[in-house]
Amino acid sequence: MMRWSDMCQEDAVVVNVEARDVLLTDLEARLRAAQGFSVATLNLDHVTKLRSLPSFRKAYQRQTHVTADGNPIVWFSRIAGQQVSLVPGSELVDPLAGIAARCAVPIALLGSTESSLEAAAQSLRRRYPDLQVAARIAPQMGFDPTGPEAEEHIEALAASGAGLCFLALGAPKQEIFAAHAAQQLPQMGFVSIGAGLDFISGQQVRAPRLVRALAAEWLWRLASNPRRLARRYGACIAILPRLLHRSLRIRLKGGQKPV
Repeated sequence: MMRWSDMCQEDAVVVNVEARDVLLTDLEARLRAAQGFSVATLNLDHVTKLRSLPSFRKAYQRQTHVTADGNPIVWFSRIAGQQVSLVPGSELVDPLAGIAARCAVPIALLGSTESSLEAAAQSLRRRYPDLQVAARIAPQMGFDPTGPEAEEHIEALAASGAGLCFLALGAPKQEIFAAHAAQQLPQMGFVSIGAGLDFISGQQVRAPRLVRALAAEWLWRLASNPRRLARRYGACIAILPRLLHRSLRIRLKGGQKPV
């Protein structure tokens, strides 16, 4: 199994979701039973942050589900002998909203902006008329995922009656908030989705299906905002040789975890 950090074995972060259908089936059962969970979607940017941010790494270790959100994560996992499929966080919003509507579980939207949350809520209600959006929370700039404002939002989530919360805060804030809030709201499910709500609201445009099929969505995003993303993607590209070497080493060892 691929280990996505350079720390000791106890600090390992691994993808533990093999396929989207398996994940959705498990999450539906948990929602029906009011059993909490937290879902993180691993990509190369997260891998670079795991190396340098202990708080992020600890938050990832406390997620109940970790998916492969990015083709390189899928490729390197398969080279290492772990068969996983691509499960982007942004593609979980729609099916989980449908499950929540079917199970009569109210949802909460946290992150992004007030206008985007409102538009996303309206769009989801049009698709799923029975869906209950119990809370829409847009944190202030500079939001601290474990600070006083976070505690206020956790109280608001608890009072809302929501059983599922979509987090659109970006990494590492959304994963850290999920790990923190889950301790106080053990009956709630948290799903970190990055720009997922902005895609639904129309405030951001996702790459066309053909571009995604060619594993070139990162180029699409880079072209849309090169000043913000050039350094991030440069760091991601820089770690590819090391990840390839590690994957091959695990494969040669018969798929065993590296020490």
